[in-house]
Amino acid sequence: MRKKLIPVLAAALALSGLTAACSSGGKSEQPSAGGSKDAPAAAAGTTSAAVTYPLKTDKTLTYWAELTGNLTGVKGSLEEVPFFQEWQKQTGVPLKFTTIPATKGKEQLTVMLATGDLPDLIEFDWAKGFPGGPEKAIKDGYILKLNDLLAKNAPNLMKYLKEHPEVDKMVKTDNGSYYVFPFIRGDDYLKVFQGPIIRKDWLDELGLPVPETIDDWYTALKAFKEKKGATAAISFVGQPRPLNDFTNGAFAGAFGVTKDFYLDNGTIKFGPMEPGYKDFLATFRKWYAEGLLDKNIATVDTKAMDANFANNATGATVGNAGGGIGRWQPIVQGKDPKAVLIGAPYPVLKKGDIAPFGQKDFAYSTAGAVAISAKSKNAELAVKMLDYGYTEAGHMLFNFGKEGVSYKMDNGYPRYTDLLMKNPDKLAPSQAMGLYIRGNYNGPFVQDKRYIEQYLALQTQRDAVATWQKTDVDKHQLPPITPTPEESTEFAKIMNDVNTLVDEMTLKIILGAESLDSFDAYVNKMKSLKIARALEIEKAALDRYNKR
Repeated sequence: MRKKLIPVLAAALALSGLTAACSSGGKSEQPSAGGSKDAPAAAAGTTSAAVTYPLKTDKTLTYWAELTGNLTGVKGSLEEVPFFQEWQKQTGVPLKFTTIPATKGKEQLTVMLATGDLPDLIEFDWAKGFPGGPEKAIKDGYILKLNDLLAKNAPNLMKYLKEHPEVDKMVKTDNGSYYVFPFIRGDDYLKVFQGPIIRKDWLDELGLPVPETIDDWYTALKAFKEKKGATAAISFVGQPRPLNDFTNGAFAGAFGVTKDFYLDNGTIKFGPMEPGYKDFLATFRKWYAEGLLDKNIATVDTKAMDANFANNATGATVGNAGGGIGRWQPIVQGKDPKAVLIGAPYPVLKKGDIAPFGQKDFAYSTAGAVAISAKSKNAELAVKMLDYGYTEAGHMLFNFGKEGVSYKMDNGYPRYTDLLMKNPDKLAPSQAMGLYIRGNYNGPFVQDKRYIEQYLALQTQRDAVATWQKTDVDKHQLPPITPTPEESTEFAKIMNDVNTLVDEMTLKIILGAESLDSFDAYVNKMKSLKIARALEIEKAALDRYNKR
């Protein structure tokens, strides 16, 4: 059975191409600064004139975007969503929507671009999802370079970028081209939302501390299996790639590597070809052989993970504070009222060390950004309309919705109403939020910390974020670099082959289908697939980024 899984998985990965590495964008659990002292306000000292909303226009803009996954099965199109109705009302600009089903954006964009019939506004991850990146999209005549339009018609966004030069550096290309209205996380607290999760009640019952080292984890998982009957003591979602979340350094980070590119004293390295990755594989191979790892590690999806927790088969994983602890806590509590899930530190080898890696997004998240099509005849109106998201009023709409409906002011604090938090139609908070705000996914605005303070309703969720923040990831994380259009095509081809090999190697060695000694042969194979050239491309892109 093990050997059958691997070629099937490899074939699926080969089809996934570039999208394999872009899974974090639309799953954020975070916020911004508006409405507070840092909120973007009317422009001052810019060349653009102040804009008054609602705008007066008899034109309708066309808008193309994916439906957020939170609304799948709740609403079928964006025009039915109260947030989009209110956005049109407050800006004064009517919108005609083309709604794409969740996760289908890339394939549908390809079809649309081939027709040449483009809407005014296109919400898409142009940095990670478009072959060749935003500069190629501009060069090919799909989207506009926005520099002049922003300078003249977007005082609020430009004021924010001027006040936040580190964000400004991220939202433009190496050539200095602005190409979208960006989604920006307005507070550090919003950037970290994922890490190891473990059953605290089991640890307490077994007299064990929260694990910090790899040895601690081994002891805890062994006890979960032998004394709690956990048949998959630790499990991980394996879709779209096995150990998908290990690109952030979960567990592998204890051995000084990630399952991706990272910085080591200024040098770019690729984790799966480093000696530390072999040590990581040796550990997981041992855990698998002893029945501690989920035997279905290659194929576990969210539904399978739900079942694992519901059946007390699993006591630990890697997941998000909202979509992980928030999702699985009621599931385990349904089985055992005393069950408690908490966030555990990223593992290290030596007690007291700080984990070198961890999940942390940048202030600029490329998903949810909105470009203006090169075919638009209403570009100036589109810019003015989109700039609304960076005003104080727009900030409140995107993050909290309509006052008196989805939030009420409580001593200066915008507090969500029961319509969102205890929805009368039995919608989960994430679903209800998807109807009335955009704070819990992304879009053309600055996210507000006060959203996440309320979304993470459990103290264990808030504590988890604080725990996961304690890493040295800032020293090792590559900034949001971009290859040139020419480099991008070459890089994508190399990494498609390399990542397929990495996933095959990872599974075969962990599952015991090949010996640990085969690691060196795999590294040589990786070299033959031109991983050195991929590292050169990353280095060139980093050099250009540093010169922006």
